[in-house]
Amino acid sequence: MNQGKYVFAQLTEFLPRRKFDGIVEKYQGNKYIKGLTCWNQMLIMVFGQLTARESMRDLMLSLEPQRSKFYHLGFGNTVSRRNLGNANDKRDYRIFEEFAYVLIDKARKTCYNEDFEIKVDGNVYALDSSTVDLCMSIFWWAKFRSSKSGITLHQNSTRKYHR
Repeated sequence: MNQGKYVFAQLTEFLPRRKFDGIVEKYQGNKYIKGLTCWNQMLIMVFGQLTARESMRDLMLSLEPQRSKFYHLGFGNTVSRRNLGNANDKRDYRIFEEFAYVLIDKARKTCYNEDFEIKVDGNVYALDSSTVDLCMSIFWWAKFRSSKSGITLHQNSTRKYHR
């Protein structure tokens, strides 16, 4: 049994709520709203992103078993596909765009720390490989597994570090 906060609620604690509320006030996002506030809408959409939902219907189906936990997750009580669809349709997108810029700025300030920089003379190479699955009957030469074909892509990037 859960004794503390849900993981999602712990993650959303890091979001600067006061800045978000200021942006909502600037664009009057909660004007004439009785149920699904901008904050509730944003949390639902964040949940959808984190759980890799492909559509609003998919998102609502994944939320339905959690209905008793909506309050603790920060979603509010008026979550429905119709309410979320209306909110997505009628709310000013600039609220979420400006808040995204706030989060990007916060991430940049958090990530940049001189303690993590290393002094390296020469080039530093970062390699990334991704596998692309292919049809075995057409790409017989690209044997990846016993029943699959595939190729691996390699991407290099170089960067010189100076102090």
